[in-house]
Amino acid sequence: MKEELIAPCGMNCGICVSYLAMKNDLNKQGFRKTYCAGCLPRGKNCTYMQNHCELLGKGLVRFCCVCVGFPCSRLKALDKRYRTKYHMSMIDNLEFIKEKGIERFLEKEKVGM
Repeated sequence: MKEELIAPCGMNCGICVSYLAMKNDLNKQGFRKTYCAGCLPRGKNCTYMQNHCELLGKGLVRFCCVCVGFPCSRLKALDKRYRTKYHMSMIDNLEFIKEKGIERFLEKEKVGM
């Protein structure tokens, strides 16, 4: 598990269908899926919330959990969608990272894969 696959919002790109479609090049196999390389691997700080958060847009923070306003309403809405779609919580991920660090989080995610 690479650290760059953990987005600033706490999403693990390694479990995202758009990232996996790109990684496995599903369109070559006849599927029509929008690809996503992930925020950090393609040199972006946060593609989803960058226009709504100056800290993320300018790359001033690595993770949303260091922000005074964490979790903001936009992150809460995104978290709700990802709980349904991917059965994971970005907010829970960020709280784990804040408490125990990114290295322990990566270990935990590697075991779960």
